[in-house]
Amino acid sequence: MASLDQAKRPIIIIKKKGGHGGHHGGAWKVAYADFVTAMMALFIVLWLMNSSKQIQVAVGGYFKDPTGTSKKVGSNQIGSGENFTLTRDNMPKLKEELQKAVRQVTNFDKLKNQIEMTITSEGLRIELLESSSGTFFESGKPGLNGDGRELLVALAEQLGKLPNHISIEGHTDAKPYAWSRDYGNWELSSDRANAARRLMQASGLRADQVSQVRGYADQRLRVAGNPLEPSNRRISLIVQYVVKDEEEEPVPAPNVESGAKAQENQGSEH
Repeated sequence: MASLDQAKRPIIIIKKKGGHGGHHGGAWKVAYADFVTAMMALFIVLWLMNSSKQIQVAVGGYFKDPTGTSKKVGSNQIGSGENFTLTRDNMPKLKEELQKAVRQVTNFDKLKNQIEMTITSEGLRIELLESSSGTFFESGKPGLNGDGRELLVALAEQLGKLPNHISIEGHTDAKPYAWSRDYGNWELSSDRANAARRLMQASGLRADQVSQVRGYADQRLRVAGNPLEPSNRRISLIVQYVVKDEEEEPVPAPNVESGAKAQENQGSEH
C-alpha cells in the first residue's frame, strides 16, 4: 500500500531563476543604445570641426534656431531676403553680421581702421576710407586694388541676399587732380563709385538693387577741418531702409461731400 501511495503523488519540479536576469532584464540594451548614439554624435561633431567654414556656419545656425522661425539675423536669415529686411529696428544686427563677414578678409588687420559702419537717417552707411598710401584704389586712378576688390566682393555676397536697395557714393579730398586737364575730382569720384558698382553687381548684388551712384568730388568732406586729409577720399555704401507697412502714413480718403459742393459752386459761378 505504501508503494502505491507514493506512486500516485504528483512530482513537483522547482526551477531556480538566474541571479542577474531577474533584476536587470533588458535595461542594459537601452543603455548600450544610448552610448552608441552618443559616440556617433561625437564623431559627427569631430568631422564637422574639420569641414569647410561654410558647413560649420550652416550647422551652427541650425543649432541656434532648429525650427527656422527666429526673426534674428544669422547665417541663415541674412541669406534670405524673405526672412530679413533692413528697418530701423533690426539694422544694428545687420551691422554686426557684416562686421563678422568683413573680418574674414585676408588683410583685415591692416584694413580694419579704414572701414567704418555707422547708422544714419538713410540706413546703414559703410565707408571704405583711403590712406596716404592708397588702401583700396591706386593713387589718382579709378581702378580698385586687390584689397579693395576682396572687401567689396565680401560685402556684395552678403548685401545681395537682402531686399534693400543700395546707394554707392564716391568722394575725393580737396587736392586738385593733376593728371589731366579734362579729368578732375568730379570724374574721379564718379568713376570710382561706378567701379565699385560694377564689381559688386558681378559678385552678388542684383541688377536692380543699386538705386543710385553718386560722385561728390570734394563737396562732402569727411574731415571738413582738413580738406587734404586722405580719409576724405572714400567710397560709401548706403544700405537703405525698407519702410514697414505700419510706418507708412495713411493717405486720407477724398471727401466726396466737399467735392460735390465744390462742383456745385463752380457750376453756379459759370
